Amino acid sequence: MWRAYSDMREANYKNSDKYFHARGNYDAARRGPGGAWAAKVISNARENIQRLTGHGAKDSKADQFANEWGRSGKDPNHFRPAGLPKKY
Repeated sequence: MWRAYSDMREANYKNSDKYFHARGNYDAARRGPGGAWAAKVISNARENIQRLTGHGAKDSKADQFANEWGRSGKDPNHFRPAGLPKKY
């Protein structure tokens, strides 16, 4: 998850947030049940904190959809924005 977060910060690419959410959860879940569990705990904590600090519930719901998509093993590239460098 840290690599996806770091890449998201580095890329600073418009409309790429959901892709990096899905990718981080996908990568973590591929490490086994412990990785999937950790990804769920971290993602839920992050979204709950954002909601409490004034970020919209709608955006949080969309983030959680991407998180669950990745954790379930679905391809994170579904959320990949056009033009995002191949490095990511």
